[in-house]
Amino acid sequence: MSGVAREALVEFGIDVFLADHARNLTGARLGLLCNHASVNRDLVHDRFLIGQHDDLQLSCLFSPQHGFSAEKQDNMIESAHGVDLATGLTVFSLYGDGRRPTAEMFDQIDVLLIDLIDVGTRVYTFMYTMAYCLEAAAEWGKKVVVLDRPNPIGGTRVEGNIVTDELRSFVGLYPIPMRHGMTLGELAILFNDEFGIGAELEVSPARGWRRGHRYDETGLPWVFPSPNMPTLDTALVYPGQVIWEGTNVSEGRGTTLPFELVGAPYWDSDAITDRLGGYDLPGCLFRAVVFEPTSGKWAGSPCNGFHLHVTDRERFLPYRTSLALYQTVYRLYPENFHYKEPPYEYEFEKLPMDLIIGDQGVRIQLEDGVSPELLEEQWQAELQGFMRTRSRCLLYQP
Repeated sequence: MSGVAREALVEFGIDVFLADHARNLTGARLGLLCNHASVNRDLVHDRFLIGQHDDLQLSCLFSPQHGFSAEKQDNMIESAHGVDLATGLTVFSLYGDGRRPTAEMFDQIDVLLIDLIDVGTRVYTFMYTMAYCLEAAAEWGKKVVVLDRPNPIGGTRVEGNIVTDELRSFVGLYPIPMRHGMTLGELAILFNDEFGIGAELEVSPARGWRRGHRYDETGLPWVFPSPNMPTLDTALVYPGQVIWEGTNVSEGRGTTLPFELVGAPYWDSDAITDRLGGYDLPGCLFRAVVFEPTSGKWAGSPCNGFHLHVTDRERFLPYRTSLALYQTVYRLYPENFHYKEPPYEYEFEKLPMDLIIGDQGVRIQLEDGVSPELLEEQWQAELQGFMRTRSRCLLYQP
């Protein structure tokens, strides 16, 4: 597959922190925002790595959406607080009870360590849990240290429209595009410094990573960060395929290939393929398939659709590709295609599709037949503004 190079030697931020910076936190009470995928290259979890340092005091754990073990399947399925049986530490859920840490939680710590796997897409909520923690840290005088990791889909390509003010939500708190090309540590700097949170922040970088490297070029193991993000291939298509969450089309949940599979019983794959030929969709192939989800939308019903294959990562445009498919289906099946009704990620009035896309005008223009390519021209000015702001936050070379 185009774009796959020899493996680079990369160290996670947790490794760099423990080797170079841990001594600076001797005696501090530490909290750790993480989930089961917060491991080093030997698949040892952070909480055990920290526990091996006698001078570090880990006081409690925090978990994001889907729970500490990534066991909760869908959005708005909350996790309760609990106890980690392996360490006896309290696990505070930050997906439930307002999704924000409380003063009582932060009273137990002096410094919050954050080690979460981001997948390079604006709607992936882990970054907003981090943002809420930065806000809390600024309010209550705590320090935050982000233990950085590579962006799995690379840190050079940026794609999509900027979220409008009226559609800010837990899938788009800040004005960033769908594919942002940043690491979690860089996003922390962006939120904290450029968008005015103002917490005491430090980032422990992923040593040896370069922006052009995708995850399978790093030599690091992949551990699924959420239940429907099983592989790197999933992450590659996710910046576009996530839009189907706002519709009655199956995005492949309830199959072994979430987001790579897409379809519905009312689709005709040949008719859709004919229409897609009019779009410029480089670096991918839509292979017609029939799949039957075991859960979620259309559970137990055969869905006609596609397996989206990425054939050239450098040329593939996930957001354009999925917008083109969405526009095609919307126009072919006006009687069958429907948008998901609220709620979606704690928004109870706004259309989920608008929240996901981040701009109601983009949805309306797609419905009216404006091509994704023309829309891309329209949002270039705001995208370039984001790129200028983004450039001040970048930690890694191309």
